[in-house]
Amino acid sequence: MDIALIIIAFICLAIGIAGAVIPGLPGPPIGWAGLLLAFLSPLADISTPMLIVTALLAAAITVLDYVIPSLATKRFKGSKYGVWGCNIGLVISLLGLPFGPGGLLGVVFWPFVGAFVGEYIKTHETHDSLQAAFGSFIGLLTGTLLKLVYCIALLVVVIVALF
Repeated sequence: MDIALIIIAFICLAIGIAGAVIPGLPGPPIGWAGLLLAFLSPLADISTPMLIVTALLAAAITVLDYVIPSLATKRFKGSKYGVWGCNIGLVISLLGLPFGPGGLLGVVFWPFVGAFVGEYIKTHETHDSLQAAFGSFIGLLTGTLLKLVYCIALLVVVIVALF
């Protein structure tokens, strides 16, 4: 049973890392579930405080993932139209038009285009729209990097706890 917990923990950790870059898949909570499974196994030496701190971090990062793109858009002088455009672009990227479902190119391309179009609808200014789109893009990349670093750190914690 202990080996099964560790195997399932590593599966959750791998899905968590994938979820850090695939929109719609909650990477940090799934990765944390992998840490929890490892914690439940006597083969891994993971402390309760580590479990609590990482749970709080998973919750904070999940919330920040939704907040960072809008903050970045506003920082780059964008409006709610640009933020909504970025979110619509993320949905389109999940549909896979034209780069394949969840494809990396689509995940980068469509939110940028969505933010640009959303902002252009409001301002009718190309420069302002490009600036807001760039802000949404930077926010998306920042959130993704934050999730990825967190999920990889969870994997390292579990590997170290096993050895």
